Amino acid sequence: MTDPTETRQTDTSETDQAQAATARADRARRSNLRVAATLGGIVVGMIGVSYAAVPLYTLFCQVTGFGGTTRQADAAPGASAEHRTFTVRFDSNVSQGLEWEFVPAVNTTTVEVGVENLAFYRATNTSDTPVVGTAAFNVTPHKAGPYFMKIACFCFTEQVLKPGQTVDMPVQFFLDPELMKDPKMDGVTTVTLSYTFYPAEDQSKAQQFALAPSVE
Repeated sequence: MTDPTETRQTDTSETDQAQAATARADRARRSNLRVAATLGGIVVGMIGVSYAAVPLYTLFCQVTGFGGTTRQADAAPGASAEHRTFTVRFDSNVSQGLEWEFVPAVNTTTVEVGVENLAFYRATNTSDTPVVGTAAFNVTPHKAGPYFMKIACFCFTEQVLKPGQTVDMPVQFFLDPELMKDPKMDGVTTVTLSYTFYPAEDQSKAQQFALAPSVE
């Protein structure tokens, strides 16, 4: 015959175990929710940082020449005593979605370090609507980027081309004499300046052209 006391102890033990299991499940669920909330906050924060980092990264590259990004200057210093020369090769590209033809006026030129140079690229809008384009650029080898100095360039501003319009776009530049102090530049004889045109995100200027009355 079963002792009633033993039965009550068994029932109490089973109840305690069930309550403990429920408590553990609640703690695990709350922990999972905290982890999910934390991860969600991290993801949102990373997205915000990534958007903020784009202009900061661009500014950093323009100041330092990192990643082959050229730098800006007000004027060329003039020829150095060494009269070292480089071949500058001009490269052009057009991204998908932009109906433009874009080519350099010349493929290569010889430049002397410290001396100002002027080159041209030609762009033609082959579409039947006005388009705003913006140019991204870099220099290879990347180690030459800090020494490729631009005085003026079409890439500093967005370009608006009407349907069928062709424009010659200048870039005024020089190679910084400081490059001759950099041992990493020893043996470098050719530098490539490359541009890629993209459709600008803001096409409002193109819309203004489309809506403007034609001049007879």
